[in-house]
Amino acid sequence: MTIRLAVHEAKWLSHVQGIARAHPGLVPVVKGNGYGFRRWNLMPLAGQLAQEVAVGTVFEVRDIPAHVTPIVLTPTLTPPPKNLPLNAILSVASPHHVVALTTAGWAGDVIVKLQSSMMRYGVARENLMSLLDDVKNARFTLRGFSLHPPLDGDPIAHVKEIEAWLPLLPSDLPLYLSHLDSRLYEKLRADHPHFDFRIRLGTSLWHGDKSMMQLSADVVDHHSIESGSRAGYRQVKVDGPGEIVLIGCGTAHGVFPLPDGRSPFHYKRQRLNMLEHPHMHTTMLFVARGRPIPSVGEWIDVQQPLTRVQVDLLQWIR
Repeated sequence: MTIRLAVHEAKWLSHVQGIARAHPGLVPVVKGNGYGFRRWNLMPLAGQLAQEVAVGTVFEVRDIPAHVTPIVLTPTLTPPPKNLPLNAILSVASPHHVVALTTAGWAGDVIVKLQSSMMRYGVARENLMSLLDDVKNARFTLRGFSLHPPLDGDPIAHVKEIEAWLPLLPSDLPLYLSHLDSRLYEKLRADHPHFDFRIRLGTSLWHGDKSMMQLSADVVDHHSIESGSRAGYRQVKVDGPGEIVLIGCGTAHGVFPLPDGRSPFHYKRQRLNMLEHPHMHTTMLFVARGRPIPSVGEWIDVQQPLTRVQVDLLQWIR
């Protein structure tokens, strides 16, 4: 049982390199499941694109090449691993984060996260100076600031939100940004040439158009079922004769129904209905008699966000 991500290598590399060229100050983001590629597969390329690579947590730093500076995006209240590289840069957004690191005996470099309209991690304007004092008293080295605008909303408003912070920040320290398209990022740099802006990119860097890659899973087995019979963990009753088709992926791979409840599986451009929700490593489909049925060993398309899926195989198409 297998879920596979197949990628057209040349097209994908061209896309990644083009995005990198269009974004001076690029900081590649390689976190979580590695955007479907797995972190350890992306790290060598990320290390070629930039001298800094951002990860999600202190526990993901281990995958970063030794010559690259790790930047941890999420503040931690848990003591960092004892083998955390000395050049790692951690993020703090409140006094709680500073206290947690100090209590853990960690001493090193930090980035201060600034509050954005997303209202996730970030110090409010009125508390910035107090937090900077905490950082100084903890003997951390301040390496910059970061701001994380939301994905939705007016992009121009996001730029104005960034610009509203600039009078409060020293221009000799970098400001790490997210969720700006290349045009607005270029304009921001042109309008404020004395600031060192850096752009963190994950999804837009690693994912091109969908023609470059295909997510699929294999058909492990199937068998006939008659009308009125029951099957599955929940003993679902089928309304007509057909075939139970067993697909080699499930919740252990991060595969779930679509947000509207529909099946994420396709075969010959037709959506295949699930008998019940996916379970661990297998999903049971029901295909009514007379409809096209994939053969055992065939691969069918899986419609899922690559930022969530844990693939078993990464196949480079050359």
